[in-house]
Amino acid sequence: MRRIALHTRLKPGREHEYDDVHATIPAELAAAIRAAGVHGWWIWRDGLDLFHLVEVEDYRRMRDELRDHPANVAWQARMAALLDVTDDYSGTDSGLALVWALPTAADRAPS
Repeated sequence: MRRIALHTRLKPGREHEYDDVHATIPAELAAAIRAAGVHGWWIWRDGLDLFHLVEVEDYRRMRDELRDHPANVAWQARMAALLDVTDDYSGTDSGLALVWALPTAADRAPS
């Protein structure tokens, strides 16, 4: 299992619309995301900046599987109207670089 951090940015003035759209994720999209190996996905917003944490079995495989999925294609088209950057959904990125972490109890080896 990997944790992938991502950063995206909203177009100015689209904050409330983005929040409203995310109040209910389409069931078909949620099912496709889970089937692609995602165990959890969290998004935090600070003004226009969005920070995602994705717990996924294989990030590139997930991107490959979702790229042409009809539910994801429709969702990405909707997000393109709200986001400041264009994402070709290539899956060639590897997320944000981890600088530091305080390990959880599960991450620490027994002494």
